[in-house]
Amino acid sequence: MCKVGLAIPTFFVVFYVILGTFLLLVCYSLSKMKENCYLCVGNKISKRMARPKKQLKAKEPVTIRFKKLANGNQSVYLDIYRNGKREYEFLKMYLIPEVDNASKVANENTMTAVNAIKAQRVMDIANNKAGLQNSNKGRSLLLVDYLKAFKEKKVKESQSIGYSQQVQTLINHVESYNAKAVIDDIDRDFCTKFVEHLQTYRWQKKEDGLKRGLSGATICNQITLLNAVINRLVKEGYMWKNPLKDIDNKPKKPDSNRTYLTVEELKSMINGKCGNESVKGAFLFACFCGLRWSDVCNLKWGNVEDGNRLNIVMVKTRERLNVPLSAEAKKWMPEKGDKTDEDFVFTFPRYLTTVNSVLKVWAKNSGVEKNVSFHVSRHTFATLNLTAGVDLYTTSKLVGHKSIQTTQIYAKIIDAKKVEAVNKVSNLFE
Repeated sequence: MCKVGLAIPTFFVVFYVILGTFLLLVCYSLSKMKENCYLCVGNKISKRMARPKKQLKAKEPVTIRFKKLANGNQSVYLDIYRNGKREYEFLKMYLIPEVDNASKVANENTMTAVNAIKAQRVMDIANNKAGLQNSNKGRSLLLVDYLKAFKEKKVKESQSIGYSQQVQTLINHVESYNAKAVIDDIDRDFCTKFVEHLQTYRWQKKEDGLKRGLSGATICNQITLLNAVINRLVKEGYMWKNPLKDIDNKPKKPDSNRTYLTVEELKSMINGKCGNESVKGAFLFACFCGLRWSDVCNLKWGNVEDGNRLNIVMVKTRERLNVPLSAEAKKWMPEKGDKTDEDFVFTFPRYLTTVNSVLKVWAKNSGVEKNVSFHVSRHTFATLNLTAGVDLYTTSKLVGHKSIQTTQIYAKIIDAKKVEAVNKVSNLFE
């Protein structure tokens, strides 16, 4: 009885051990199946996630383009997209039809140069975006404000009053065209429309109330000044190129018509009465030495060496001028008296418009029917020297011209007068 009782529990123990082991095996198998399932799904997901995305090619800011011309050549230009604006830079470079090996080589050389320019433009734009230039300031800095600062800087550099007045005139025109224009607005379209604004601008003269347009010379002077300002903006990093160079409607400067006084007219003004003797002396002094208005204004006794020579740094060009004074020029200089080397030689109104008004009345009273301004004195000096037989090179040095080509303008005037004189003589025998 005892043996049977002991055997029953042993049987159950064995049974439960076997059952537990079986269940453990089943659970283990299920867990492995689940793990494999997760791994399979995970691999599929990871494969999907690891699939490389299609790379979008960045659009180049500068593209080389070609325009076919009537003669068969192709004009090469750059299509530039910068700060949301599209500009075109015409390189004035051309591809020719490749009819032989020489033309093929020429085109290859042209494209090498074009690609070099393109690379430079891309680099300029990249530097701009990297903040290596002042372009960010250019997006908020008003052109008018920059011009005002430019004017103040030129005044501090001892530029002539006339030059600062020209800058002020440019400020006035920019304000009337687009007072809210910022530096970043200066593109080819802006420059083209600004030129059109100058060409259609009308101003009213107080004397007669009539409206007049700007002369061709005035328009050219304003564009030249704006060109100088933009070049400075490029140099200072506010802009990366000068779009004014690419416009099509830029007017050509008219032929120079320089007013001067003949010997007879000069004698008439010497004998005529002037409302301001200081102005008269300064003008006649300039007629016999050729100094500009700005240099006469800034002439000090320290610039007069031994009473016989002028030694100055010209305001306009910053070049030194060292020339002898003629007896006629010294005649119109005031007495030095007790003045020091730092005192001005001439004391008269420093406003050119006021002085020119005095000159016009004086000329009219003297019987001179010409539009006489202070600068006429400089033209008079040059023509007097050439008429007297002084050679072109010497005259160029006496007036302080950088280039002899500028002096040649006066030579053409003298030649024209010679032809006119010869024709008058010929007419006597008709």
